[in-house]
Amino acid sequence: MTDSSQKKQPQTEEKKYPLNLPDTPFPMRGNLPKREPAWIKEWLEKDVYGKVRAARKGAKRFLLHDGPPYANGNIHVGHAVNKILKDIILKSRTLEGFDAPYVPGWDCHGMPIEIQIEKKYGKNLPKEEVMAKCRAYAKEQVKSQMAGFQRLGVLGDWNDPYLTMRPETEAEEIRALGEILGKGFIYRGLKPVNWCFDCQSALAEAEVEYKDRQSPTLDVAFPISDEDRGKLEDIFGVKLEKPTAVVIWTTTPWTIPANQALNMHPDLEYVLVETPNRSFILAEGLYEEALKRYGMEGKVIAKAKGEAFKGIRFKHPLATLDPFYDRFSPVLLADYVESTSGTGIVHSAPAYGVDDYISCKSAGFTNDEILNPVQGNGEYAASLPLFGGLNVWKAKNKILDTIAVTGNLLSRGEVMHSYMHCWRHKTPLIYRATNQWFIRMDEANADTQGVINKNDPKDPLRKTALEAVEATQFVPEWGEVRLHNMIANRPDWCISRQRNWGVPLPFLIHKKTGKLHPETMKILNKVADVVEKEGIEAWTRLTPTELTDLEPEMYEKSKDTLDVWFDSGTTHMTVMRGSHADKLTYPADLYLEGSDQHRGWFHSSLLTGCAIDGRAPYKGLLTHGFTVDEQGRKMSKSLGNVIAPSEINDKYGAEILRLWVASSDYTGEISLGEKILKGTVDAYRRFRNTIRFLLANTSDFDIKKDAVPVEEMVELDRWAIARMKSLQEEILDKYDHYQFHTAYAALQLFASGDLGGFYLDILKDRLYTTAPDSAARRSAQTALWYITDALLKLLAPALSFTAEEAYAVFNPENKGTIFVERYAELPNVKEGVELLNKWSIIRDLRSNVQMEIERQREKGLIGSSLQAEVSLKLPQEEYDLIKGLGDEAAFVMITSKVTLDGVSPERVITVKPSEAKKCERCWQYKESVGEDKNYPTLCCRCVGNLFGTPETRRFA
Repeated sequence: MTDSSQKKQPQTEEKKYPLNLPDTPFPMRGNLPKREPAWIKEWLEKDVYGKVRAARKGAKRFLLHDGPPYANGNIHVGHAVNKILKDIILKSRTLEGFDAPYVPGWDCHGMPIEIQIEKKYGKNLPKEEVMAKCRAYAKEQVKSQMAGFQRLGVLGDWNDPYLTMRPETEAEEIRALGEILGKGFIYRGLKPVNWCFDCQSALAEAEVEYKDRQSPTLDVAFPISDEDRGKLEDIFGVKLEKPTAVVIWTTTPWTIPANQALNMHPDLEYVLVETPNRSFILAEGLYEEALKRYGMEGKVIAKAKGEAFKGIRFKHPLATLDPFYDRFSPVLLADYVESTSGTGIVHSAPAYGVDDYISCKSAGFTNDEILNPVQGNGEYAASLPLFGGLNVWKAKNKILDTIAVTGNLLSRGEVMHSYMHCWRHKTPLIYRATNQWFIRMDEANADTQGVINKNDPKDPLRKTALEAVEATQFVPEWGEVRLHNMIANRPDWCISRQRNWGVPLPFLIHKKTGKLHPETMKILNKVADVVEKEGIEAWTRLTPTELTDLEPEMYEKSKDTLDVWFDSGTTHMTVMRGSHADKLTYPADLYLEGSDQHRGWFHSSLLTGCAIDGRAPYKGLLTHGFTVDEQGRKMSKSLGNVIAPSEINDKYGAEILRLWVASSDYTGEISLGEKILKGTVDAYRRFRNTIRFLLANTSDFDIKKDAVPVEEMVELDRWAIARMKSLQEEILDKYDHYQFHTAYAALQLFASGDLGGFYLDILKDRLYTTAPDSAARRSAQTALWYITDALLKLLAPALSFTAEEAYAVFNPENKGTIFVERYAELPNVKEGVELLNKWSIIRDLRSNVQMEIERQREKGLIGSSLQAEVSLKLPQEEYDLIKGLGDEAAFVMITSKVTLDGVSPERVITVKPSEAKKCERCWQYKESVGEDKNYPTLCCRCVGNLFGTPETRRFA
């Protein structure tokens, strides 16, 4: 002990007996809404993304290919979830050592943009002017959305995003079309497709949503034709004494004018039911319910199987009112006819139903024979007798009343059922037969209207796609079943649209035969070369004469554009191996989108990939759910529960949005609301306070010259490094498996439990009271340095702003960003497993001791825990562990004294207030306080740490 009697006593207590008080420029308050924009600006100005790419040049590539959002409207919280998840994955892979580029992209063609131009400028603009305005509008939307994504803290190649409207990409898409055409997958045909009257275009399956709609129901009688009355008598084996009819049930009265056939199930039993005035043919299991609807009574007089009725002709129910309807409706056999509702007989209008179309075509109907009176705008053709010019939805009452005049309307009602709607206009759709271009699912080596196949595929597209689904990794796993079922059951893909703003199907079609020009492949390449220089607008200017010397006068240009899902679905060729081939790789490791993309981008990418390359363009698919409010309701303006990302950014900061995404289980619906956000803010503050403590207590520590070798460190510090290493392994495994919410739950528990509630709590005394350069304090700081280095990097994928801010304080010599670093290389603690087990037992005992101290505090028997003296009776193993700690057990328990009173089968914890004096520096109650007369208010330990020989610590 040093004799300091000759020293002049300082004036203040702080100067007399200084503590190693922590200090850091890292502020307690993040002030995120105000500070984040400056960080983003700095990232862009300093080209942080470019620095990261340079740092990872030559490393193993990990590619997450961006699914392009549509360039229309402000970003919403669903966009934020999507972009933040992608950013978390790519940053975690980058810190893992991968070269993980991010090239953001946008879908720029299609109807929503064209509709915006129509709203602003009207519908009668010249086509090239429409296209120019659409291109300008899309450019503005991309710029706006890009700023929104940057505000979220997403790192990416913002200077060179991919846009489907880039001329090079448009040209490459035409070449992709040629690849698929050349392999025999594309054909033109008349088929019922999803049709929107508002869009006046065919829609893809992904553009269809289902919601409840009230529709009319009607039972309609189709009288037996005079020509086949005898045949019907032979089938039933009875004489038909009364007028006889087959009865159908439907919810689409607008299709009745186009009826051309009737469908019956070959294996169903049908009965002939006699009522007072007429006889009806109905399914055996349904006739009783049907008669109730008609308000009739009747009896079964005969029955026969459906297969017997094949070819029997009935009359259209309106046959007596106009010669147009005086036609036969023959019975066709169809397995899709249901026996659980209706009448067991389905009326067939082949232009307005896929099953109807298939059954009629199988029966020999030609395309010219199929009636298609409904026009693209939803009105019947003016030439249609009785109903010409009427809107199909508004015509229902007139149709019902007209059928009633004939006596063939047996019942009418209403039903609420799930019905297909346009996802843009939210209006009901119909199936409507039109001449469209399709990608076939179920034929291989098919002739494509005279175009020679240049590389015949071995298998049908459906088979190849299903095999590709099996070869793909899905997160969550249920995505595989969903996508598999969609591929297994989908019809041929209608890829043509009737709009202006889109990549053209640049075909020359023979004016008489409808066949493709025999030089189609050559023409496609020529068009692609022109489009690459001038954009898709060039197609509107090209003439057949400029494209071919072979009978150009016999051909006309196709006016159709490609489905926008074909745009995004071919980016594996147009972007990954096209415009950005030098930055990306094929195939992608991961596609990540919302769960609706099983029928959207995942789906179209799979089909085009399998058609072109015979495989999926991705190795894995990750699906996230939709956001809902705290009551589980879908967010909508009408409910007033929509929360825009900009609102959260302005109120809390994007960092809170990022932490919310990281902490949420994205595999299902993701809840968001004010209560959840406030909880996220609390979690963020705990992280920030932990980081601040770590930075403050390593501020005077230099790992290069102050570090204590692991084998010489205090045991609890070795435990802390072992615990950090174990946690890092756990978190990195969770990152690799995209389990972010469990990773951040573990990080929160570590910060508040392992650190705040245990290690740092114990460490404060050693950090603050031991000599600044003592082995005891430097041991603690060594552990804290490794923990800080590891923790900041583990948090960085989600808490990017905070980690970047903290790392600049922690490592001032860093290269300008934490994201050029690698995850921490933590020292190996030789006896790490044993230490983790040992201190787990001690920690559990410590928790019991603290609870007992708290009980005594509540009774008013003691003040702080340092006033307590604890005596313990413990089971043998615990007794030996605490005995091994010696006097340092008191530091672990945050008490002034711990005494062992013997071995006991159960823990016996006794707490009493210390009778010793309190050291004014370390606040412990020690009998040694005042032993040194020069320092009457200090304990011997503090005197030694300040003026003499610093204390040594072995365990805590």
